[in-house]
Amino acid sequence: MELSYQAPACPHEKVFVGVSPAFQSVLETIRIVGPRCCCVILEGETGTGKEMAARLIHALSERSAKPFIPVDCTALNGSLFESQLFGHIKGAFTGAVSDTLGFFRAADGGTIFLDEIGEMNLDLQAKLLRVLQDNSVTPVGSTRQHPVDVRVLCATNRDLKQMVQKGTFRADLYFRLNVYKIQMPPLRERREDIRLLADYFLRKQAELYEEPPRQLTEEAAAILEDYHWPGNVRELANAMEHAHIASRGPLIEPSDLPADILEGDLLVNQLEKDEFYPFRQIQKRMVILALKKSHSRKMAAARMLGIDHRKLARLVEEFGLEATWK
Repeated sequence: MELSYQAPACPHEKVFVGVSPAFQSVLETIRIVGPRCCCVILEGETGTGKEMAARLIHALSERSAKPFIPVDCTALNGSLFESQLFGHIKGAFTGAVSDTLGFFRAADGGTIFLDEIGEMNLDLQAKLLRVLQDNSVTPVGSTRQHPVDVRVLCATNRDLKQMVQKGTFRADLYFRLNVYKIQMPPLRERREDIRLLADYFLRKQAELYEEPPRQLTEEAAAILEDYHWPGNVRELANAMEHAHIASRGPLIEPSDLPADILEGDLLVNQLEKDEFYPFRQIQKRMVILALKKSHSRKMAAARMLGIDHRKLARLVEEFGLEATWK
């Protein structure tokens, strides 16, 4: 049974979908911390849904009617970032033609989400700590403090505790932020959710293009479930968009999947997991990949595989790939 949860005031697409224990554990934790006012650190690899989780936390809080302000800490640095965070007054620097609020004052009463906070330099970390301690901001070029009531959520794909030990992240800021930590699991630890998520993204594509939804064949679904997903849920969403566009009918065939997924790191994954697939399954996957990369030119595909084109033709027939590659 598919389990999904949509928080009040969340945009329609901001939905968590899954049945895996890892997913349910994260969802339960979000339900616990959402109504609180504490700082939360969301840790996890790129593409695991850290911003989605932050939005859900905000939507479950008493601040849900107030702004949710996402800030990409990798996009800006130095004095410009300070101005973006805390605002500035007219004439504070060249180009400052008017007063600005800054992200913190814009989020007053609501939530600010500091994405990839591990990329923030030490000077800005010190100023951020002062804001959290005083609950006020001082715009660049001003001496006047402005009180703010903001809940801080932050995310990182780095190990902040290790950064503290190395001296690249302030210990006092880390302990201030680390009231509650949520570890977002990678998609490879949510195998039970891959097909559910794939179907969900295919439905979204169908809605976007106002077309009938596509369905995964069992072969295509097996390929998705075997893949290691270095880009996590974000990569899966992009793959389903590719597959919807590439499909020639109501079914998503292996040939409709991106080449990177067909190629994958199948043998590497086997060694890492100490698991093995039947040789025929690997052989079939390689035939599909070669045909896809050669744009269905069987002579070229045979050269890629290092086999005679007649043998490739026999394999295509044995694996039932004729309809897919006509």
